[in-house]
Amino acid sequence: QVQLVESGGGLVQTGGSLRLSCAASGRTLSNSAMGWFRQVSGQEREFVAAIAAITRTVQNTYYANSVKGRFTISRDNAKNAVYLQMNSLKPEDTAIYYCARRSGFVVGTTGYVDWGQGTQVTVSS
Repeated sequence: QVQLVESGGGLVQTGGSLRLSCAASGRTLSNSAMGWFRQVSGQEREFVAAIAAITRTVQNTYYANSVKGRFTISRDNAKNAVYLQMNSLKPEDTAIYYCARRSGFVVGTTGYVDWGQGTQVTVSS
């Protein structure tokens, strides 16, 4: 079973940037699609971004419309890690952000089987 640990959250002003990291142990991530989700207290968890397992040189990503053009998901299989670069942050991006491993190679918004504990992102107005 894989353990996922997020880091990099914090408090930032509107328009600022943060880079979230997700470190994995116990299993290689290279054969799994990975995703980032977020959740506001009292609301359902929301899909943010996903990245496919890299095959050859193709890196397939998928984003929620609310973050497209502002957030970038990436991965480093050598470090067994996934990242979420968040730019032009808005107060509505405030949430706990979770890293997750998907059962399969391709991107998707469901089918995630392993989850981290989350990291808080707060964007002040």
